Amino acid sequence: MQSKNKLIISVAGSGKTTYLVRQALSVKDSVLITTYTEANENEIRRKFYEINGGIPSNVIIQTWFSFLLQHGAKPYQSSIYDGIINGLLLVNTASGINFKNNKGIAIPFAEEKNFKEHYFSKSGKIYSDKLSKFVIRCNDKSNGLVINRLSKIYKNLFVDEVQDLAGNDLEFLKLIFKTDIRTILVGDPRQVTYLTHHERLNSKYKNGNIKEYITDKCSKYCDIDEKTLRFSHRNSAEICSFSSRLFPELENSLPCKCLECRSFSNDHSGIYIIKSSEVERYRSKYNPVILRHQLALAPEWNFGNCKGLGFNRVLIYPTLPIVQYLKTGLLTKTIKEKRTGKTKEKGLLDVAKFYVALTRARYSVAIVCDYNDETFIDGVNKYSLD
Repeated sequence: MQSKNKLIISVAGSGKTTYLVRQALSVKDSVLITTYTEANENEIRRKFYEINGGIPSNVIIQTWFSFLLQHGAKPYQSSIYDGIINGLLLVNTASGINFKNNKGIAIPFAEEKNFKEHYFSKSGKIYSDKLSKFVIRCNDKSNGLVINRLSKIYKNLFVDEVQDLAGNDLEFLKLIFKTDIRTILVGDPRQVTYLTHHERLNSKYKNGNIKEYITDKCSKYCDIDEKTLRFSHRNSAEICSFSSRLFPELENSLPCKCLECRSFSNDHSGIYIIKSSEVERYRSKYNPVILRHQLALAPEWNFGNCKGLGFNRVLIYPTLPIVQYLKTGLLTKTIKEKRTGKTKEKGLLDVAKFYVALTRARYSVAIVCDYNDETFIDGVNKYSLD
């Protein structure tokens, strides 16, 4: 029997935000759409106006943190905390640090002994990386009133960019799965370009491994769909095939067959290696957008900042690990941990950022590399203007 809850694995350019908006427009009951960043919240709003001319009265759009504060933390905070929550403090490193030991390792305040310091800054703001844990504690101490209240307010919960959620966020989703709320989660696990949490809980599922989390812990409550949003409306067949090899554990992306997406004439497509001496002439001929791993200045883009954007052609200045991958095709290497002696696989490059850079292009990707007689992996062409 099909579950009312669904995780949809998307690919770059598949139109996942459009999909969620159309799903919301197809129902009359209450809908909450939530996403991790304010930028994506604004994109969802823009998409409603583009498709529907406005946002229906039954639809609420919030960031994930705003949602957790309003519906998770504040209604029943008195069950575990008698102070005032003075808002949210966004953190990008571990929060609530008590001291550093003699090895320089940060030791946080213990929740049991220093509850306030564990969750809150000196100004009374709750740490962003502890918010979902606080909500779960509220739900536990109130005998499920947090989740019960939520299920009375919303019949549908749609989560965009779900790959950005981690730690206790996933545990909170699991609680929602068990209610009457219909839940649709959409995200591309390949596009986790920064970590949002530093919790030990569910650490094996960070870096976008939500598919594994659902399989391991929620298979009774949530189905996984890897077909609906596997067609890219942006990338050419060559780019789809090449970028998919960075994530062999996931379904390959495929180019859509929409006439409006594929009706443009194009005399230059695929993945190319280009020497630095030819870059200026290449730019004059094809006018690609330049992407760098970091330190890009406008109109260039950093890999991490161009997520969600699309260009006809891109020119990538790669890192050394990317160049090595283009020669060997190796994504990982086996290393031995000094402390335990156990072996594990270690990534050789930031595959997520490279994937984002590759999939910004509709037609062609040129990668700057001064080569001699080296060979490159299948799918990479040596480009020459002569």
